[in-house]
This record gives sequence, structure tokens and C-alpha cells, in this order.
Amino acid sequence: QVKLVESGGGSVQAGGSLRLSCAASPSTSWRRCMGWFRQAPGKQREWVSSITSDGNATYADSVKGRFAVSKDNAVNTLYLQMNNLKPEDTAMYTCAEGPQYENFCVRGTFRYWGQGTQVTVSS
Repeated sequence: QVKLVESGGGSVQAGGSLRLSCAASPSTSWRRCMGWFRQAPGKQREWVSSITSDGNATYADSVKGRFAVSKDNAVNTLYLQMNNLKPEDTAMYTCAEGPQYENFCVRGTFRYWGQGTQVTVSS
């Protein structure tokens, strides 16, 4: 079982940036997906981004062009660079790990979840 611990959240003004980190232990296997989700109060959990074992990334339309997901397998860490933040980005952000199917991730099959880190964007 994989333990995931997020960090890097905080409060920023609209237009600002944050970088979230997700430390995984033990290290994920090569054919596994990593992803980011977020959930605002009173709203359903929303998929933000996924990245495959070979580094191919996919983004929700709402964050495309502003967020960038990456990972460093050497230190078992997933990142989410968040630029040009907007108030609607305010949410609890969690990272997740799950299986990889061929060369893509399936959002509904993520198996392990972190506790989350809060991101608040004011304007």
C-alpha cells in the first residue's frame, strides 16, 4: 500500500502561484499513474490532472495552460505547479495513485489517496 503526503498549500492572491508536492512511500512502480484531485466545500471531487509512468500528462480544461504536473521518480515525489491562480481554484487538493492501462490513466481507478493540502485563492 502506498502512503501519500501532500504539502505546499496555502493562501495566495489571484494571479499568484503555488507548487504542491506529494511524497509517496514506498515508491510507485513503473506502470502506475499519479494524479491530482480537488474538492471545494459543497462540491463534488474534481479531477485536475494525471501523469503516466512515461511522463505524459493530461489536464482538466479548467486548469489547462495554468497548471503543470510532473514527477521525480528518484525522490518519489509528484508535483503540481499552479500558476495564474483564480478564486475558483480554491479547494482541498489531494494526490492519488492508481493503475495504468496501456498508456493512459483511468480516473475512476485511483486506489490510494493522500490527506490533502488546502489552497485558498483570494481576490
